[in-house]
Amino acid sequence: MAKDRNRIAEFGDFQTPPQLAEAVCRLLADSIPYPATIVEPTCGVGNFLVAALKTFPDTRRALGVEINPDYISKARQSVECVCKTTDVIEGDFFSTKWKQLLLECPAPILVVGNPPWVTNTHLSKLGSMNMPSKSNVDGLSGYEAISGKSNFDISEWMLIRLLDWLSGQHAVLAMLCKTSVARKVLAYGWRSGIQLQSASMHLIDAQASFGVAVDACLLVCVLAPASNCDTCTVYPSLSQRDGGSKIGYVDGQLVADADKYNRWRSLSGSSPFRWRSGVKHDCSAVMELNLTSAGYVNGAKEHVDIEDTYLFPLFKSSDIANGRIASPKRYLLVPQTKVGDATHLIKHLAPKTWDYLERHGAQLENRRSTIYKHQPRFAVFGVGDYTFAPWKVAISGLYKRLAFCIVPPFESKPSVMDDTCYFLACDSEEEANLLKYMLSSQPAQEFCASLLFTDSKRPITVDLLRRLDIQALAQELGCEESLARIVQRREASGRYGAKRGVVQPVLFG
Repeated sequence: MAKDRNRIAEFGDFQTPPQLAEAVCRLLADSIPYPATIVEPTCGVGNFLVAALKTFPDTRRALGVEINPDYISKARQSVECVCKTTDVIEGDFFSTKWKQLLLECPAPILVVGNPPWVTNTHLSKLGSMNMPSKSNVDGLSGYEAISGKSNFDISEWMLIRLLDWLSGQHAVLAMLCKTSVARKVLAYGWRSGIQLQSASMHLIDAQASFGVAVDACLLVCVLAPASNCDTCTVYPSLSQRDGGSKIGYVDGQLVADADKYNRWRSLSGSSPFRWRSGVKHDCSAVMELNLTSAGYVNGAKEHVDIEDTYLFPLFKSSDIANGRIASPKRYLLVPQTKVGDATHLIKHLAPKTWDYLERHGAQLENRRSTIYKHQPRFAVFGVGDYTFAPWKVAISGLYKRLAFCIVPPFESKPSVMDDTCYFLACDSEEEANLLKYMLSSQPAQEFCASLLFTDSKRPITVDLLRRLDIQALAQELGCEESLARIVQRREASGRYGAKRGVVQPVLFG
């Protein structure tokens, strides 16, 4: 049974229910040119092929490719009942010469189907060879590549390649996939100049059809020579054909609401205020301590007696999102003032803290992320002078709400956050109040909302926040002078990344 589950996982094997395949083909019949060729690159037992052949009975050629030999005979039997000239062949998507094959097909071509819903990392864990050669599809490097951003869906790779192979022809690519995959594929197409005549996403209930809790859709890309469409209409269902919102590609970036973005386009840019993420430590059982009436208690329910030197009030993502900052209930052990700092001095400055870290050294050394390799013992990430700023304006990255809150110091110590939160470092309450006012304004809220994809695993990111030009926002709101004073102080001090300079270590005792 476990072997069967692994095989299903390896091939991302979610067979499309006949009713869903038929609904998709009905939609396609109303909105695309009549296809001369139908191709399903990962045809499984043939449900999509059958539905497409029934919908377009005069198609001149039909082809299904499937890697799983157990499915091929079933697919052949199914399509023979509809069209005896359909070819169903055994083949691996990643070794099939698709470009040549598609060029030989009579146009218009309909490429339809349901590619695997699985990531390259998942396949690597299974030891699978059923995936493309290892590559970093987004061109990431350094920290981003090793911390998870280079993980991608196999279907993303497939759809991007299919767009490449179909570009310049009269064709339609219609695929069931995660909505996150659909957006990445569209962004690639727009960025690469793929000749799109139109694009649409039609949301589906993946739980009802496949038993998986994921946001999914039918992505439809209509390709034609000399076309240049840069928006995609998103419909709430397969049956709804009007009233959808539009995502788009504007100023070299993907936006969730093209109309709203264009309304506040003047706010797009960069500014001297740098958004930071909270502290990344990957070992909450050791590094995070709950404050109880009996003192500090760690995640293993151990009472912890250590100095306050390296302890800071901690607010989690849910605290920030819900404004629960009246009184800290957790504290975080932050053993460094900047990334790469030596930690051996803790032994002399706070011996009880050092003993505590030593006792739990194995747990810290077993942290999985490769970012901790070749770092000092007990290292953390996301630390710098900004971490110890007395005031912060913060937002949770895990919630869909654009709710900014002010995070003050407590008992003369700066508060810190976990790495699912983002913040602007502030020297004073005055700065924090001004920035919160600006970020909570209608222009800022609408601009950020135009970039916000609410179905993302982490809807709000540093990249999204950094797209807002805070100086342009100040001009829109009429508070340029107040903001200019803050900028001048930052530039003079060199703090928080305002300009290059030497960052002095900070110790709190």
